[in-house]
Amino acid sequence: MRRPARRRRDWIWAGLILLTLALLALRDTAGWLIEYPAAWVVPITPTLNTLMDWCVDVAGPAFRAFSAALDVPMAVVRDLLNWLPWSVTLTVLTFVTWVVSGWRLAAFTFFAILYMPVIGYWGESMNSLALVAVSVPAAVGIGFGLGTLAFFSRRAERAIAPVLDLMQTVPAFAYLLPILLLFGFGPVVGLIASILYAFPPTVRNTHLGLSRVPAEVIEAGLMAGATPSQLFWRVRAPSALRQILLGVNQTTMAAFSMVIIASIIGGTADIGWEVLSTMRKAQFGESLLAGIVIALMAMVMDRLTAAAATAEPRDPGAARHFPTRHRNAFIALGLGLTVGLLAQLLPFLKEYPEAWEIYPAQYLNDAVTWLVVEHAGTINLVKSWAFFFVMLPVKTGFDQTITPFTWGFEFTAPLKQGYAILAAVLVVYSAMRKGIGRASLIAFLAIMLFFGITRLPWPAMLAMATLLGWRLGGLRLALGTAAGLGFLLIAGVWPQTLLSIYLCGLAVLLSFAMGAALGILASEFDGVSTFLRPINDTLQTMPLFVILIPFVMIFKIGEFTALLAIMAYAIVPAIRYAEHGLRNVSGEVLEAATCFGCTRLQLLWRVKLPLAMPVIMLGLNQTIMFGIAMLVIAALVGTNGLGQQVYIGLGDGDFGVGIVAGVGMAFIAMIADRMTQGLSRAYQERLGFRAEA
Repeated sequence: MRRPARRRRDWIWAGLILLTLALLALRDTAGWLIEYPAAWVVPITPTLNTLMDWCVDVAGPAFRAFSAALDVPMAVVRDLLNWLPWSVTLTVLTFVTWVVSGWRLAAFTFFAILYMPVIGYWGESMNSLALVAVSVPAAVGIGFGLGTLAFFSRRAERAIAPVLDLMQTVPAFAYLLPILLLFGFGPVVGLIASILYAFPPTVRNTHLGLSRVPAEVIEAGLMAGATPSQLFWRVRAPSALRQILLGVNQTTMAAFSMVIIASIIGGTADIGWEVLSTMRKAQFGESLLAGIVIALMAMVMDRLTAAAATAEPRDPGAARHFPTRHRNAFIALGLGLTVGLLAQLLPFLKEYPEAWEIYPAQYLNDAVTWLVVEHAGTINLVKSWAFFFVMLPVKTGFDQTITPFTWGFEFTAPLKQGYAILAAVLVVYSAMRKGIGRASLIAFLAIMLFFGITRLPWPAMLAMATLLGWRLGGLRLALGTAAGLGFLLIAGVWPQTLLSIYLCGLAVLLSFAMGAALGILASEFDGVSTFLRPINDTLQTMPLFVILIPFVMIFKIGEFTALLAIMAYAIVPAIRYAEHGLRNVSGEVLEAATCFGCTRLQLLWRVKLPLAMPVIMLGLNQTIMFGIAMLVIAALVGTNGLGQQVYIGLGDGDFGVGIVAGVGMAFIAMIADRMTQGLSRAYQERLGFRAEA
């Protein structure tokens, strides 16, 4: 039954390829088949602007009053952190990390916190920490409440789930604009943006944790006579605590990732503003030194919350006396008071002496300048080759790319005919050996490379994406794909959509290929794994803006710089998931394969890789998500796509433009997410596994 259905779909693919060729043949006489007519665009943007203007007029005062109320705890925490001597904060945080995770994390925390006064950014660091210290508890509270509501109410879960999908896929910049219009400008607005961005992980993990509490635990609580309230707070919530704390970990990291973005609409004397202002001045050294502060704070909090989430729960009956239960808290308080008293006697413990500061920004700037000057020829060669031989063919096709200036020769009519003949031979050969489906894929790639992805007919692109959704996820995904891409079409942002798909798709393809290869090496060689781990940690915790800086300094503004920045951020999940999947293949299976005489290479390619492929495909999913997240940041260096539209909306105060582009990127992310999940399920079924729903 399934083979005839697959053949029908393959013939549909072949029909779509022929349709694409027919539409391309009519491009000179029926241009509307290539470019969506402006007269058909639905005025979504003006309607959204009118709606936002009405909301600001009606509800603006209430939102601004709420913003003013939030300013109180924000100011209290900020003043407290700035009032405390740096030595007190250093001592207490080091002790806390030692209690939670041991001396290794304590040593790392000590040097990470010490870096801030040594570099001269203590006050700015505390202002940023205040933002996180207020936003994380608020986000966790909101997330826990909504996650609990979703657990108890199926109707609430159905309403909350799509909202979370949208919030986690819409770029943060897209909803900065409505926040700015409703709440005004200032540090508190950055706080609100951080809360909204950071709470979804807690919602998901709270709901997941509560749902996974074993039925035996609930039955034991009921047999003990627990009331519904006691059953939740004393049985269900403690049992789900580890999963909930994992959500807290993710929420904390999300809040740190918003530090710089929040500074755009709430600029203040914090680290985010230092990174932003120095980056605008193209000061590589200063931006990097400030960005490292955020990375170090994020690493400390990541390991601290992760250790708390994975720690073994305490026996509630082990220590019932209040002083015994809170012994570590009393020790931390005592240490803080002791160091605070010493700071009154020793001034350098209260305010770090300026003469002791080390600020090597100029040395870093000089190093980059030397690199750019001494290796200008190599840098320009790499940039030119990548742009003219890889990026432009995908974007505008060989037909527009191959010129005497770019490739050194003219793409004459005989060469075009030769290309067509070669493509036809490959398609026929593939059809005979691999089937119509594989031949259709080769035909599409040949057409795309000749004309470029941005010059393909929109009806064919829409039909192909819908068919791909149907094949990977069934009717629901096909309809969702058609609706999402159809929205981008009628909203008038189809050209920007194709530019975003081209740049992000190419970056994801390269990132996944390189990342999977590195992950395979890391799984086979412990030394490679040890070498890559701190690099991955740094890339995932370094603010996205800072990742741009070295590429801008070396390669200047342009699409190639944006491509490298996206790859630097998106390659991490490809590495980690490939290594994780390969290292966790069943030992019994490996032992059996070894007994059959498999060599190490055969074991890798014929056993490990097929069994680890579902996890590796999850890495592809996350690589796509990371690439789309970085696409908006990369728009700062000169790309023209949906990311640039978001910035235009933010800069002009045009809510409609910004939100249409942001929602469009969310649609692309959700479609890609569902398709990669469908691809993973199909692969597992082909291996004989039952894919998880």
